[in-house]
Amino acid sequence: MHQPLPRVQREVVSFVRRSSRMNPSQLKAWTDLQHWVVRVPARESSTSVAAEAEVDWAEVFGRRAPLVVELGGGTGDVIAAVAAAHPERDFIGFEVFEPAVASTLSKCARAGVGNVRMVVANGVDALGALIDDDSLTELWTFFPDPWPKKRHHKRRLVSTGFADLVADKLAPRGHWRLATDWAEYADAMHAALEAHPRLVNCHDGWAPRWQDRPVTGFEAKGRAAGRTIYDLCYRRREGGRP
Repeated sequence: MHQPLPRVQREVVSFVRRSSRMNPSQLKAWTDLQHWVVRVPARESSTSVAAEAEVDWAEVFGRRAPLVVELGGGTGDVIAAVAAAHPERDFIGFEVFEPAVASTLSKCARAGVGNVRMVVANGVDALGALIDDDSLTELWTFFPDPWPKKRHHKRRLVSTGFADLVADKLAPRGHWRLATDWAEYADAMHAALEAHPRLVNCHDGWAPRWQDRPVTGFEAKGRAAGRTIYDLCYRRREGGRP
């Protein structure tokens, strides 16, 4: 008689995965632009990244250049626009929703950029496994899910523990750019990062809106609803390690 398999404990993640159904234009981009998608081994869940996974980003891009990572970039408005404006940098997007990745690929192709690669994976896993310590010029977390109900706050991406990981991955004086339209989450981000011993606020309080970031549809909806957009920018403290 077969013994029942042990139950896999469900991970607490900062997202809820939606349908993977694509429209025709997304499906075409997904099919035609797979050379911009980097495949990595997973653990039990399809969006996880195995601890032993490795990527040689210099080999992937065919050069060594300053690295920028975006976590959860949605349909790619920001990464496509900024990559086009900064061809001297290489950009990596970690996103769990395949239709959003397909839209990102399409926008990158229309912008004529070749310095973007996408990984379909949980950003926390991917950042920890696939990015070397002390290597990132910038990390972006724009409009992460605010999980407004108090019982769901444990799902929030930006926390002291996540800041520890970010501080490991940033290069000396590398920058972490954040934005949210949820006031209570903005205050929680600010409090956690102000108290972090390895990060320094680049501004006195809130950061001015980063001029390179285009106004996405998501941000426009927040503005239309009367919500304030809060920007933050931190750099790794000199010395970097405790």
